[in-house]
Amino acid sequence: MIHPLADCQNSSIPDSTKVWQYCVVLPNARIGEHCNICAHCFIENDVVIGNNVTVKCGVSLWDGIVIEDDVFIGANVTFCNDKYPKAGNKDWTPLRTVVKKGAVIGSGSTLLPGLTIGEGAMVGAGSVVTKSIPDGELWFGNPARFIKKTDE
Repeated sequence: MIHPLADCQNSSIPDSTKVWQYCVVLPNARIGEHCNICAHCFIENDVVIGNNVTVKCGVSLWDGIVIEDDVFIGANVTFCNDKYPKAGNKDWTPLRTVVKKGAVIGSGSTLLPGLTIGEGAMVGAGSVVTKSIPDGELWFGNPARFIKKTDE
């Protein structure tokens, strides 16, 4: 289901995935089955989204971002793909950020580029993630710090 007010330039989105109003999906993005891309999202070309992923409102997924299966991304999460942004820099290469299977990114969080969020990890709402997070850990704060294992 692609909402008629979405600008979906991608013809390979599975029928089981929902893309809501005011989203822009560029032609080469790869999006899996049973995803929910909520309103006001932007998805660039070099983005991979696995199966059963929820991307809440106001999220932009830039080139170089990989979201594995069963991930939840809260509203207004900010991803970055350039460690040293500079207008007009034609020599930069997007840094790859990977959010592993089953991870949760809380609303309003910011993730610096080139990080990995581990399998089953959680990022608390409003956190600023400056380091990769290991599997199964909850991190929170500015900068985000280890709080506890997610199975505790």
